[in-house]
Amino acid sequence: PQLNAQLEGWLSQVQSTKRPARAIIAPHAGYTYCGSCAAHAYKQVDPSITRRIFILGPSHHVPLSRCALSSVDIYRTPLYDLRIDQKIYGELWKTGMFERMTLQTDEDEHSIEMHLPYTAKAMESHKDEFTIIPVLVGALSESKEQEFGKLFSKYLADPSNLFVVSSDFCHWGQRFRYSYYDESQGEIYRSIEHLDKMGMSIIEQLDPVSFSNYLKKYHNTICGRHPIGVLLNAITELQKNGMNMSFSFLNYAQSSQCRNWQDSSVSYAAGALTVH
Repeated sequence: PQLNAQLEGWLSQVQSTKRPARAIIAPHAGYTYCGSCAAHAYKQVDPSITRRIFILGPSHHVPLSRCALSSVDIYRTPLYDLRIDQKIYGELWKTGMFERMTLQTDEDEHSIEMHLPYTAKAMESHKDEFTIIPVLVGALSESKEQEFGKLFSKYLADPSNLFVVSSDFCHWGQRFRYSYYDESQGEIYRSIEHLDKMGMSIIEQLDPVSFSNYLKKYHNTICGRHPIGVLLNAITELQKNGMNMSFSFLNYAQSSQCRNWQDSSVSYAAGALTVH
C-alpha cells in the first residue's frame, strides 16, 4: 500500500503531454531519489494501446558483451505479477545474439527491477492484457549497438509495443571516479547539469553517432549509455524507412547538489519518444 500510494502521488503531480510514448528513458535509482522524476516518463504511457513492454537495462554486476534474457517466466512486484513474453523471447533467442542471465544475475540487477513497480502501476487499468520483455544490455561496441538497434527496430515500429530504457545520468564524485568540472558553469552541480543537458540534447537529436562522440569526449558516466545507444540505432533504422519521430526530455533532477570535491551525486532524466 505504501509503494502504491507513493507511485500514485508522483504520477498525480505530472501532466501527460503528447501521449502516447513509444519509448521512454527513465532512471533506476531508489524511488526516494528518482521516483518523482521517473513519473514524468511513465505518465506518457497509454495502457489502452500497450500490449508488450520491452525493458532494456544496463548490466551493473556481470561483464556482458552482448544482451541477455531472463530465465524466469514471471517477475513479481508488490503490486501484481508481470508475465514475461515467451513468444517474443523465442524470436529473440533464435537470432543467436542473446545469452541467458543466471537467476543470481537477474536478482542482483536493479536496472530492470526498479522499472517493474512503475510499469505495473502505469499499466494497472489493463493489467491482464500485457507482457514484458526484459533485456539486460551489455557493454556493446558501436557496431553491436547498431545490430541490436536493427533487430529491435521492427518491434519499435509496432504501436502496441513500448520500450522502457533504463538509465541514470552523471555519477559524479570520488566514489564514482569521475570528477569532470567546467568552472565556467559556476558551482560543480551547475557544471554537472550543463554536461548532462548537453548529452540530453544530443539524444533529442536522435543521432547515435553524435551520442557516441559525446561519450568519448566527456566520458560522462551515463550508466544506461548502451541501452540508449540501442534505442537511438533502432530509431535511425525506422527513420530510414520514413517514420517520423521525436524525443523530448520532460524532467531532470540530481540526488544532491555537489559544491566541493568531497561531494557526490547521481543525475536523473525522464523523457519520451513519440511517433508522428
